[in-house]
Amino acid sequence: MKNTKRSLLVGSRKGLIVYRLRAGGWAYQKVDFTGIPVSIAWADERNGTWWACLDHGHWGSKLHYSNNEGNSWHEVSAPAYPEGEEIKEGVPASVRLLWAMAGGGVDQPGTLYLGTEPGGLFKSTNDGKSFDLVHSLWNHPSRGQWFGGGRDYAGIHSILVDPRNTRHLFVGISCAGVFESWDGGENWMVRNKGMKADFLPDPYSEIGQDPHMVVAAPGNPDVMWQQNHCGIFRTSDGGKCWEDVSQKGGPAHFGFAIAADEKDPDVAWVVPAISDGIRVPADQALCVCRTDDGGRSWKTFRNGLPQKACFDIVYRHALAVSENTLLFGTTTGNLFVSDDRGENWNTLSNHLPMVYSLFLTN
Repeated sequence: MKNTKRSLLVGSRKGLIVYRLRAGGWAYQKVDFTGIPVSIAWADERNGTWWACLDHGHWGSKLHYSNNEGNSWHEVSAPAYPEGEEIKEGVPASVRLLWAMAGGGVDQPGTLYLGTEPGGLFKSTNDGKSFDLVHSLWNHPSRGQWFGGGRDYAGIHSILVDPRNTRHLFVGISCAGVFESWDGGENWMVRNKGMKADFLPDPYSEIGQDPHMVVAAPGNPDVMWQQNHCGIFRTSDGGKCWEDVSQKGGPAHFGFAIAADEKDPDVAWVVPAISDGIRVPADQALCVCRTDDGGRSWKTFRNGLPQKACFDIVYRHALAVSENTLLFGTTTGNLFVSDDRGENWNTLSNHLPMVYSLFLTN
């Protein structure tokens, strides 16, 4: 990685922590919003704006942006559900968490998307000055079947905008599944064929699947990967059919975070745990798994990672990749970096708060 102007935005339980890439490697720079949970930190690659989604607990979700790499921040109104909207009968809809953020294409310079719990997608066409609920998804006939997993209600954690056609969108919802729109969010189709949810009466139910994170391969956006509650799944036909590519008898199965290589659609990484019931690394030893052949086989890498008395889990947004460099942060405040595609690791910090998200700026 030669661009020494890059920053690493770490959304954490105690603030937005910023690292800067220097000639000698990554170095801690500062923390903003000290003591406040930052659920998502994201940078808009179209204009360089940094965004911070805050979870104040008692005071609710707040949204801030910076046009000068965090030297000063400005608050804008966070998305809000229209009066009268309900999560379910008798339960008014309100934003409980800002859980995903994405920008429209280069042909949509003012467009931003925010995914929330309880399952609402919000869209702005004026650079975040205001957001509107995407009613077509919120009112989808299947929403009565959506339900919470690790959180009380269903939530949108993944938003994918096709760079070839920016009206082509995917969202990932826990627990509901993957939904696709070809018309900028006016209509939505369920794209869960091939997924499995072994906690449901019908494991192959069209609704109720639990993708933990969905990413597209930049080199071929028709290839998408998901780290799923019940395995690792891949599609090569734009979501029409998913294939379970979990490692048989190996660690690459349950987890939250997944990252796809920028050029090769057959390459992806996960940081696995034992299972949904035992959310710790296998044998209390942290590893990273990589596939180079579309999930037909997986390699396991451990060098430089703790291999004894380790309880680290990596949340769905806390794994980042750029060229040969990978970084991930954990629930126990560890931050690791690899410059050789995940085969060897170095520690950046053992003393951070719980890490919710990582984002690498250009």
